Amino acid sequence: MGFAAVSTISMANIFLRSSHHHKKDVKLGSCMRKETWGFNLYLPKLKYQSRISFCCKNESIDFEERTSPNEVKKEIEQCYELIHRLGRGVVYLGSSRIGPEHPHYIKTFELGNKIATLLDCTTWSGAGPGLMDAATQGALQAGKPVGGFKIGKEAGEWTATNFHPYLPSESYLTCRFFSARKHGLVDAVVRCRSSERTAVIALPGGIGTLDEVFEIMALIQLERIGSQLPVPLLLMNYDSFYTNLLEFLNDCEKWGTVSKGEVESLWKICTNNSEALDYLAEFYGLSTIQTSKKAHLKINHG
Repeated sequence: MGFAAVSTISMANIFLRSSHHHKKDVKLGSCMRKETWGFNLYLPKLKYQSRISFCCKNESIDFEERTSPNEVKKEIEQCYELIHRLGRGVVYLGSSRIGPEHPHYIKTFELGNKIATLLDCTTWSGAGPGLMDAATQGALQAGKPVGGFKIGKEAGEWTATNFHPYLPSESYLTCRFFSARKHGLVDAVVRCRSSERTAVIALPGGIGTLDEVFEIMALIQLERIGSQLPVPLLLMNYDSFYTNLLEFLNDCEKWGTVSKGEVESLWKICTNNSEALDYLAEFYGLSTIQTSKKAHLKINHG
């Protein structure tokens, strides 16, 4: 296998080269010092493939490699175009594995319904199943617009197709690249005008949800989000789902890896929907009277 590596050590560039031989004497040299070093390097024979196959839980998923960074750029531009067309709003981050019979699904449906009515804005999500679907369904029942950035592979049942089972194609984008999807989910909440009402709602979830939540937290901390107009981030601690995580973050204060009160300043922890609605109403100077009527769960499967 042939390769070349370059590094900088004390302003000296070190070069490493090999060939396609299984065993090869390799020489390292400096372009600034007339020195070389030799040793034997053993490498297995590997064949490059244009497609990478990942296996998980007896499933084989093939991902097309990008051939140019312009492909990612183009997809990011498509995300921005979708946001420009549908409008910014509330982004929901949550598990794709929780089904309609779960209490958290029902709570999320009601929350999505009432927030869409309260803020009168577009509801955004990863356009996947689970709690993302619950928020979407709630907003649709409220008669408000929805949008989404779907990914080809979710942990739930919607894995065989790039198409959403009931949303019109003009309301979502199926992304090849996670980076483009993340750009979309972030830009959907960035407020450009004081009249825009946006928020990030972090629902119970797993690895993907935590990845997205902590990325949003970091962007708020670094003022990449909310530098001009603040954006509320709400953590929905349904049935104490995130209590252990909050205790871990408190321990981080004791270890000195975060400052005292730093985490609390980045989000609002809510144990129920009423707390979330009251917080958003106060944040934007609105009344929650119009959302007091309980939303009735009516699932639309297209």
